[in-house]
Amino acid sequence: MTVGGRRLTCVVGTRPQLIKAAAAWPDLRARHRPVLIDTGQHYDDGMAGAFFGELGLPAPAHQLGVGSGTHARQVAAMLDRLEPILIGQTPDAVVVFGDTNSTLAGALVAAKLDLPLAHVEAGLRSFDRGMPEEVNRVVVDHLSGLLLAPNVEAAGNLAAERIGAGRSSARVLVVGDLMQDLCAATVPAVREEAAIRAGASEEVRALGLRTGQYVFATVHRAENREPAAIHAWTRILGELGQPVVLALHPGTRQALDEHGSVLPRRVHVVPPQGYRATLALELHAAAVVTDSGGVQREAAWLGTPCLVLRETTEWGGTLEAAGGRAALVGRDLDRALAAMARLAPPKRALAGAVARSATATVPPAGAGAAIAAAIEDWLGS
Repeated sequence: MTVGGRRLTCVVGTRPQLIKAAAAWPDLRARHRPVLIDTGQHYDDGMAGAFFGELGLPAPAHQLGVGSGTHARQVAAMLDRLEPILIGQTPDAVVVFGDTNSTLAGALVAAKLDLPLAHVEAGLRSFDRGMPEEVNRVVVDHLSGLLLAPNVEAAGNLAAERIGAGRSSARVLVVGDLMQDLCAATVPAVREEAAIRAGASEEVRALGLRTGQYVFATVHRAENREPAAIHAWTRILGELGQPVVLALHPGTRQALDEHGSVLPRRVHVVPPQGYRATLALELHAAAVVTDSGGVQREAAWLGTPCLVLRETTEWGGTLEAAGGRAALVGRDLDRALAAMARLAPPKRALAGAVARSATATVPPAGAGAAIAAAIEDWLGS
């Protein structure tokens, strides 16, 4: 950690935020004095705990242990526990990542205490206010003084909302995608088929997976935990024509149990995997099926065909219309099967996965260095 530099409090709480913080941490430490606060929004070892060791993050200065709950109860608990800590720390700035309830809580407490607030991954919009994450993004962006956008489209969304323009004193910068940096650094280690098993859970190893001969899936969003939604996406997984490895979020598992849902025979449930094991499963799959923005982007960088179980996405650059290999299929079986036939046809899926995994290379975005420098310039101005 640098002797000088600014005191930064970085608020995290979920698996994607730990990935982003890990990618930024070396550059933040080189220029500043960062500390972590973990809200505990993702609280079990598979979803978050093991990530600290795997990704090289330091132990958090504070563990809030909030856990699960309704949006209101979760955010209220975070606000109550964060405020006295930030009052005691008096950081030069608070840094929040992404679009979760932890992001929202960190931003609200910082704003109420009049602490400078930087938002990493600012400006993303799905334009669907029915998504809790979309509400969080909009509120946090309008509270932030430094908005660190991952791409020009996100910066354009902020400009359209008059953030960083006109009467706003906020500063908007395009810095690239932190998750791309970590993916770029990790992909050389997962090109071999053996990477599917190395570091994976016993449940994954027992499946004897081979490159291109399975589909990898994740489902975690609240809208996909309702009975009708569960019926729809489980049917999709069952009719893809390939065995499916479903890394199941604890909340989704609970919803399946509560509704008495039975998964199709060819869907194999495994616990959430570590970062490197997940990346290997994505790279070597014939295709990926997900409602996760992070997995959607990783699949795009890796070149793996991706079916997105949503009607909108904040990552439009991954879609076929933008030259990518992802398709929005919602929970519509016909659309999903048509997209699978188009993006990963049976006669080409195996050869495509073998060729892709052997040569996979992801260019780094340089986001960590850009973020650390932007914070230094912003606080020094």
